[in-house]
Amino acid sequence: MANGKLAALISGVFLVIAAALLSFGLGDAAIRYKQLDRSVTVKGLAEREYPADVVIWPIQYTVADNDLEQLYAELDRQAESIRAFLLLGGIETSEITESAPSITDKSAQQYGNNNGAEFRYTAQRTVTVYSENIDRVRSVMEGLSQLGRQGIVLSGNEYQSKPEYLFTRLNEIKPDMIEEATRNAREVAEKFASDSDSRLGKIHKASQGQFSISDRDNNNPHIKRVRVVSTVEYYLSD
Repeated sequence: MANGKLAALISGVFLVIAAALLSFGLGDAAIRYKQLDRSVTVKGLAEREYPADVVIWPIQYTVADNDLEQLYAELDRQAESIRAFLLLGGIETSEITESAPSITDKSAQQYGNNNGAEFRYTAQRTVTVYSENIDRVRSVMEGLSQLGRQGIVLSGNEYQSKPEYLFTRLNEIKPDMIEEATRNAREVAEKFASDSDSRLGKIHKASQGQFSISDRDNNNPHIKRVRVVSTVEYYLSD
């Protein structure tokens, strides 16, 4: 009987010790978890300027006539004049394309009073330059008034006739810009950790924002501003 009581006592002691150890272990784990749960989320910016590497320049012109055959002949003549102007400026033949003309017959229009119109037919056509030689094309643009002196009516104020500048080398610069944005984010996080008497730990999670490409300003659309923002969450510890 005494042996049974002794065994029960010893078993009870072990249970108390085990419970204490378990409680200590759980408490220690909770403390570690709480420490790991502390974090800070910061954003890092990388922004650079690059010259555009492709220009698309549509030259849109308008012709009017009462004779359809003469209208088409004049469209072709003016297209040849524009092509000659471009070639003289150093634009390559392979960089020049011509669209099909768009013809409007005013007498066939259902709405509007066109009886007083001087010309029955009006036509628009576009000669487009697609080139990687930005400087050369911009130089040719400066002499565009020469076509006006030849009697070519240019639609220079139309949105669709504005030159478009593209930056196509984004994949080449992505790695460096992401690295810069991440480094910038870490600097911000380290400053926060220092101000809060904490130490910066490992990255908990990170997300790369979308790259954006925009004109540097309205007067310099051939210079592009490339921008990316990365969001990084770091662990903090005391």
